[in-house]
Amino acid sequence: RFVHDSPVAYFYREIVVKGKRCTSKAKLHGKTVIVTGSNTGIGKTTALDLAKRGARVILACRSKQRGEAALEEIKRDSGNNQVVFMQLDLGSLKSVHSFAENILKSEPQLDILINNAGVQMQGRTADGLGLMFGVNHIGHFLLTNLLLERLKACGPSRVVNVSSMAHYFGKIDFDCLNTHKALGLGTSFMEVLQYYSDSKLCNYLFTYELAKKLKGTNVTCYSLHPGAINSELARNTNSTLRFFLKPLTAYFFKNTEQGCQTTLHCALQEGIEPFSGRFFSNCTVKEVYDKAKDDAASKKLWELSERLCGLA
Repeated sequence: RFVHDSPVAYFYREIVVKGKRCTSKAKLHGKTVIVTGSNTGIGKTTALDLAKRGARVILACRSKQRGEAALEEIKRDSGNNQVVFMQLDLGSLKSVHSFAENILKSEPQLDILINNAGVQMQGRTADGLGLMFGVNHIGHFLLTNLLLERLKACGPSRVVNVSSMAHYFGKIDFDCLNTHKALGLGTSFMEVLQYYSDSKLCNYLFTYELAKKLKGTNVTCYSLHPGAINSELARNTNSTLRFFLKPLTAYFFKNTEQGCQTTLHCALQEGIEPFSGRFFSNCTVKEVYDKAKDDAASKKLWELSERLCGLA
């Protein structure tokens, strides 16, 4: 099983091997999908695939310039004019509320929410939260909760949270979260990598707890590792490090088209509803460490998240 792999076996299968592909042939005419962070990387490639299947795709992106450029490209390459850009800054609770209000006013149908956006750098959000905690977790937590009733009304529907295998190395320092509203305060490369891993554990614990709350409804949710992707996620890391890593990532890592396959699998694959709340990698459900299935931790994180984004 995944959690019992040796590091060498994991590296070979998840990074060197380019991975399985989503086999769903689903057409999405009449369906509406939101993809956050869809102006670049696997988010953009995911949105393109969904647009090609006929979905109405909402590109939820922070940058107006980059979002509108992606919009024109996806429209052109998919031949689908039912693609729209709506500005969303996950680092601003006000922006998340505004985005959700606009969706609820303008979009009577909502079938799939793909929480894809992420950052890997230190800083603070507009609300004073640690940047990785605020953008990677809290922004998506609030967005999902604000749209949940619409998803229920339009079911069967799905929530897909893009996490990472990095969550295996994550931990949640609740003392730091309560005191500093951040996963950590360090700024070194290794500390930033640790906090990123922590934020990815938040993604999984959120999915795990959400699935429990969705039991008995027609909404299911999934978390996933897209693979090691040669994309723009680490664009804010040290430029020297990026220079030396570039040949390695180009050879070993997945491109964005390969990297979006597990996202598409979780969004579209028929028959995976019994696996709601589970973690997927290479289009396959995987086991996780006990810390990712910690009922007390997932409940504690949920309640803290509610307080921090004003839902409690």
